[in-house]
Amino acid sequence: MTNELLTATLAEKVMHWGVAPDRFLLGNRQWISRTQFQPLNRVQDAFRLLRKLTSIFSLTRSGDGTFTAAVRIGDRTGRASGESEAATITLAVARAIGLEPDERQPPKTGVDRR
Repeated sequence: MTNELLTATLAEKVMHWGVAPDRFLLGNRQWISRTQFQPLNRVQDAFRLLRKLTSIFSLTRSGDGTFTAAVRIGDRTGRASGESEAATITLAVARAIGLEPDERQPPKTGVDRR
């Protein structure tokens, strides 16, 4: 599953947005461009996914800088770990809702922005 497909799937299934080729449709004739929602790269968008879900989550950071996230939704728990805070949270959310993103964490494409 590509990063773009994962992001679009999360926008549709978690955020309940419509998905168009270059934008996400928020409803009420509102939309945002795809560059404005990047949960694999921007930590504020990853937390936006968490806030949308009724979930229990934990996030830790080890001494070597590796993040570990666990997200529980109902009876499912998604887990992920890696160097990128945003990608780690997003992959844990994806697994908690039943998606199976690649085992390998997406490459970090920039600094997590808070």
